[in-house]
Amino acid sequence: MARKAPSPFPSINIFIILFFFFFSFTLSPFSPQVVSASVFKRLRLLSTEETQPTSTSSVLSLSLHPHSSVIKPPYDSYSDLVLSRLASDRARAEVINSNIERALSAFNRPHGVKPDVQVQPEDLEAPLTPSGGGYVARVGVGQPVKEYYLIADTGSQINWLQCLPCGQCYPQTDPIFDPSGSSSYSPLSCTSQQCTALSRQNYKCGRNNTCIYGVLYGDNSVSIGEFATETVSFGNSGSVQKVAIGCGHENQGRFGKAAGILGLGGTAVGFPSQIQAKSFSYCLVDLDSSSSSTLEFNSAPPGDSILVPLIMNPKFEIYYYVELTGITINGEQVPIPASDYQIGEDGRGGIIVDSGTTITALPAQVYNSVRDTFVKYAKNLPPAAGIGDLDTCYDLSSTPTRDGFPMMSFQFSGGKTLPLKPQNYLFRAGSDGTFCLAFKTTSQSVSIIGNTQQQGFRVTYDLANKMFGFSPNKC
Repeated sequence: MARKAPSPFPSINIFIILFFFFFSFTLSPFSPQVVSASVFKRLRLLSTEETQPTSTSSVLSLSLHPHSSVIKPPYDSYSDLVLSRLASDRARAEVINSNIERALSAFNRPHGVKPDVQVQPEDLEAPLTPSGGGYVARVGVGQPVKEYYLIADTGSQINWLQCLPCGQCYPQTDPIFDPSGSSSYSPLSCTSQQCTALSRQNYKCGRNNTCIYGVLYGDNSVSIGEFATETVSFGNSGSVQKVAIGCGHENQGRFGKAAGILGLGGTAVGFPSQIQAKSFSYCLVDLDSSSSSTLEFNSAPPGDSILVPLIMNPKFEIYYYVELTGITINGEQVPIPASDYQIGEDGRGGIIVDSGTTITALPAQVYNSVRDTFVKYAKNLPPAAGIGDLDTCYDLSSTPTRDGFPMMSFQFSGGKTLPLKPQNYLFRAGSDGTFCLAFKTTSQSVSIIGNTQQQGFRVTYDLANKMFGFSPNKC
């Protein structure tokens, strides 16, 4: 039970108003219903090769779990969980695009952000997805070390966790962090490099020259507290001192009982930058799996990785873009204009790789072409009713033969091809054996490659060399 204490921030309502520029997202607690073993294994058995466990050495490593394996479900049915995941995806896409639009407006204003000035990270806070579509890392904080589940998110920047004393705290699975019990906790001053790296909308100078951070989300979820440095530990693989992390004393919202956020976004206060990582990688297990994998820092891409350029939007460096040049199904090139995948001169468009989005979102004309081509080659799959945003679904309660499943691949700039397995393009949408095409339409300018296409791959963000690596079966 979180200990109550007088709020260290008596002007919280005024402080929240100061953060009205923060960007919104919708969160909901989650966890999946138990799915029968036969359905759970179905698509895995349809892989062209069996997945073999592989040990991977790295400099620093955290365990990475599907959020749903940590937080048990409040849902009455599996379909309710799926609808929650889809709703969270919609909110996330809207916020990502809204953040980009606001950043570009500021970038292009005559008296706004100058072209040679980076947009600050929390100007572009992205939504999280603790509705069954995200992943949590087990992170050690402080000395002595206490471990916490933090939502690992490539679209977020400020690292934070709930702290005592709590003026207000939401329920979490772990005991709330007590900074007074850590010998390595050190509040940052208002003039510190880490504090000044925050945007003006994300901090104020508190009493005794203490840097106060604040993150406000559109569903009124909020975290406010001291910005401090702390030792962060990576299981038995090591630790890093003086990592900037928010110690939240005023928190409210629906974060799926995680203790806070591990922001993996690409700016100065993001976690990779804070620990001076040259790369990070993860392998995402099935969202409904009880197993886990790893989130690794400074490890080289596996030797069999398909390497493609990692692109940063020249207008700001927040999200991680990739140039997808096409999609093939059974060898047929889906007719899609290349311009639909590229970042425009105005900074809009393009496609990002995102750990927190479940279903890949494409412009309507692109999605329609992908769907129609897929349906043409999936005639041996028995159709099923759609659910939510997913309009192309199949009844796999009786496993069809391998010949019934089309072959799908992504093409990237540089002529690289990434073959996808059935579990990467079909999404479990019901406990009755219903699976749906894991793509949907978006009316937004930015497309998103979601985590369904990433599952079962070791995805490496090689920050030093600006490359993505995709390596199969490295979980």
